[in-house]
Amino acid sequence: MSLFLAVDAGGTKTDYLLADDTSVLARVRGGTIKRMRANAETTAQNLAEALAELTTVSGVSMQSVTRTCIGTAGETVPLVVDWLRESFGRHVSGNLILLGDVEIALDAAFPGQPGVIVLAGTGSNVAARDGSGKVTTAGGWGPALADQGSGHRIGQEALRALFLSIDEERPTRLLAAVLQLWHLTSVAEIVAFGNSIPAPDFSQLAKAVLKAAEEGDAVAQEVLEKEGTDLAYLVCLLIGRMRKSPTQASLVPPIAFTGSIMENVLPVRRALIAAVDRQYPGIATLDGVVDPIAGALWRARRGY
Repeated sequence: MSLFLAVDAGGTKTDYLLADDTSVLARVRGGTIKRMRANAETTAQNLAEALAELTTVSGVSMQSVTRTCIGTAGETVPLVVDWLRESFGRHVSGNLILLGDVEIALDAAFPGQPGVIVLAGTGSNVAARDGSGKVTTAGGWGPALADQGSGHRIGQEALRALFLSIDEERPTRLLAAVLQLWHLTSVAEIVAFGNSIPAPDFSQLAKAVLKAAEEGDAVAQEVLEKEGTDLAYLVCLLIGRMRKSPTQASLVPPIAFTGSIMENVLPVRRALIAAVDRQYPGIATLDGVVDPIAGALWRARRGY
């Protein structure tokens, strides 16, 4: 019997799934193992604890694994790749397939088929696969350079919108929300904390922005709509890029979603769909969100 380990390595958490040829044996969640998000000691401890829990839950030794597939952002960054290969090689037997997080999400939504996946959680990325199997991406350049529609970007842009509203003397619930969430007492303290080095975790503000938007705050609503529209621009870029090929000229692939923002911050998702639909009327979208680890398992079982 072959055993397969599927791993979805996110920025704040990592999901592990152990399966055989036909069924899932165990699934656990651990802390991040991304070396761009945590130091070597922390990531090593997180990995060891999660694999030990997986063994306890399943009763299967990691030395019995036939093949592992890991999906992660930064799969082209040597710090990330080298650490993952070395660490999993020390703890887990068998071959290792290392892919981008958007690629396993594509496989979860459209196994081997054309489609577009929008990933938006703490960070964001958009990927598309055409009819020939070619995968292309847009965005995903990290919080300082891109990450449209992500929790980080929503929080950061909400702060910028908040301070513009102060200059405009425009009322917004965001001021009270930020003060409460960050346990601050004044605008001056927000300025100091928001500009501190290292920077605060702006993604923590996303829930507060959503709550303000749902309560009718126009500034918060505008932030979320813009982030959805910015993500839609990337989707349209990819569809346009695919359609440049003579063999793909009529392709309008369906769109799927994954990540906490796509699941929970519905104004961003609605704005994205509306903006793409204006350019590609009637484009199909999958309900809900896909579970990327299903794509990692699909790949692990197939060995490519």
